[in-house]
Amino acid sequence: MKRTAFLLAAILCFGLLAAALAAPEAQVPPWQDLKASGKKNWIGDAVYFIYTPNEKPKMGTIILKVRVFTKSGEKDKSFIVKGQFGMPSMAGAHDSGLQTFALNKAGNYLLPVNIVMPGEWELRLTFIKAGKTVFRGRTKFNV
Repeated sequence: MKRTAFLLAAILCFGLLAAALAAPEAQVPPWQDLKASGKKNWIGDAVYFIYTPNEKPKMGTIILKVRVFTKSGEKDKSFIVKGQFGMPSMAGAHDSGLQTFALNKAGNYLLPVNIVMPGEWELRLTFIKAGKTVFRGRTKFNV
C-alpha cells in the first residue's frame, strides 16, 4: 500500500512539473506574417513597429532597422528586439541563430544581416517587454 501511494505521489509530482515547464511555452504568441518593409506592424493596440533594410536585400551584409512607436507616434525604446534569419530550403545551413538588435542613440534597433547566397530567405522578429515575449513575426524575401 505504501509503495502504491509513493508511486502515485511520484507520478503526480512529475505531471505537475511537466505542466509547469510547458506553461510558459503556451504563453508565447504564435508567429504572425509581417507586413511589407516600411509598413506598420501593430503589437496590440498601443504600439507598432516598422522594419526597413538600409538597401534592397542582396548578397553581402545589409543593416535591418526596426523602429518602435507608441500609438501617438513617439519612439518606444523599452523593448528587447531579437532577430533570426536563414534559408528555409536549407534549414540550419545558413541560419544566423537568434541575435539581439543593438539600440542606438536615435532609438533605432539595428541588426546586420549577412546574405551569403541567392534564394529565398526568412526573417523572424521577436519582441520582448519586461521579460515577456509579446510579439513574434516573420517574413520571406528573395535575393
